[in-house]
Amino acid sequence: MNKVTIRVPATTANLGPGFDAFGCALSLYTDVTFEETDAGLEITGCPEEFTGPDNLAYVAYCAVLASMSEELRGVKIHIDARIPVCRGLGSSAALLVAGAMGANALRGNKLSTQGLLNITNAMEGHPDNLAPAFYGGLTASMVDNGLPVCVSFPLHPEWEFLALVPDFDLPTPKARAVLPDQVSRADAIYNISHGALVLKALELGDEKLLRNAMQDRLHQNYRKSLIPDFEAIEALVRPTGAGFCLSGAGPTVLCVTRDKDLEQKLAQKLDTVTTAHWQMLPLFVEFQGAHVVPDLQ
Repeated sequence: MNKVTIRVPATTANLGPGFDAFGCALSLYTDVTFEETDAGLEITGCPEEFTGPDNLAYVAYCAVLASMSEELRGVKIHIDARIPVCRGLGSSAALLVAGAMGANALRGNKLSTQGLLNITNAMEGHPDNLAPAFYGGLTASMVDNGLPVCVSFPLHPEWEFLALVPDFDLPTPKARAVLPDQVSRADAIYNISHGALVLKALELGDEKLLRNAMQDRLHQNYRKSLIPDFEAIEALVRPTGAGFCLSGAGPTVLCVTRDKDLEQKLAQKLDTVTTAHWQMLPLFVEFQGAHVVPDLQ
């Protein structure tokens, strides 16, 4: 095999109080094709500034080959990214996962998924997006002695995820820069208790419990100042009964609901309370995680 296509789902991280720990794979995808050649590096399908050797898919690709002591040959990489960039939906993690899986697949899948997670986590710094991108579904993860550990959690089948994606981006470094270095004991306890109940609410399909548990004191109150319309959208969503949170570092916001009419209800009022343009993306949970796409070989 000298050509492979990897499909990686979008991910939403944190889910309110699960800062840098919770993540969920969603039904929006980036496909990356890797084809070994006799030439050097060629990257297509993305803006020119991302076609060099610092492209995240290529960085991960090289790192996995190096970990296996495999020869780095010429490679043509084509990126078909439907995950919005710098919007809090795991676009960077998707490229890292694709690069790692692409290199592994072209060398006979010598590394386990856990091995690939170890390598990419060393680049990303936290596994909250990487874990669901690799494994699919809802995950919680941590780093123990430098290595990521993740577990999967059940989800009630009737949950729907409505992502509201604005026409502006928010780079993760900027979103992290506004966070305090220390938090109070009360805020730490608040997030631990609420995070535990978020996982149970998602399992049970309990909308009221989820709405109350999906509160946070570690990151959202600081980051919302970077997101015009955040408070206006929150005020619009809360009365519907949906769970509401930032998706990752933002600026995308996420509604978690069992109300199939929520998109229609919000569409009638969203433009009247916002200053930016917000696209609504109805999504469902992707349980498969990243995988080789056979019919694109």
